[in-house]
Amino acid sequence: MDAIYLKKVLPEIFLKRENSGSEIWLQDVCFFKGEMVLVKAASGAGKSSLCSYIYGYRQDFWGSMFFDDKDLRSLERRDWEHIRRTSLSYVFQDLRLFAELTAFENVEVKNSLTGFRSAEWIRDCFLRVGLGDKIEEKAGRLSLGQQQRVALVRALCQPFDFLLLDEPVSHLDNENNRICSEVLTEEARRLGAGVLVTSIGYEPKMKYDKVFRL
Repeated sequence: MDAIYLKKVLPEIFLKRENSGSEIWLQDVCFFKGEMVLVKAASGAGKSSLCSYIYGYRQDFWGSMFFDDKDLRSLERRDWEHIRRTSLSYVFQDLRLFAELTAFENVEVKNSLTGFRSAEWIRDCFLRVGLGDKIEEKAGRLSLGQQQRVALVRALCQPFDFLLLDEPVSHLDNENNRICSEVLTEEARRLGAGVLVTSIGYEPKMKYDKVFRL
């Protein structure tokens, strides 16, 4: 997948809302593989909706969206399964960790489906993001900042053309933000992937190619 196109997209819930001057909604926008893109948004502007549309969880929008020349509305379940396994990785705002599993087990659940990383790589990544002593801790006992870092490691345990990050560092201090941003940037560049970040004011410390206001 080389590009994600949005053609006059607007969440259905916003149909009666006055024009907000958004640089995404009701515009023709393209996100290219290899680009770092930041989407800034006020709370309630639809940033999580945007990610959910791209990931195929929701289709309650007007307009059209395409992966290259493929209309998202034409994709079947098996198509989405393949895309989510090979082309799209996603850090949800609510993280979606299994509280009863350890940090390592949460990551291994993803990696067992993809076989993308070795156990050694996963443990090294935990060390890099400052969670070396939390690998065997149950996720439900971790702080929100620690859980965010587990979710970031998990997102890297698959191939991807685009990495979707919805408020990924909202609970991290500046130093942990810097470290995680370095890891994310390094892996995205290694894969030649695009990164799409949504934020309401505190985002990963990356060098962005494009910045949009939602």
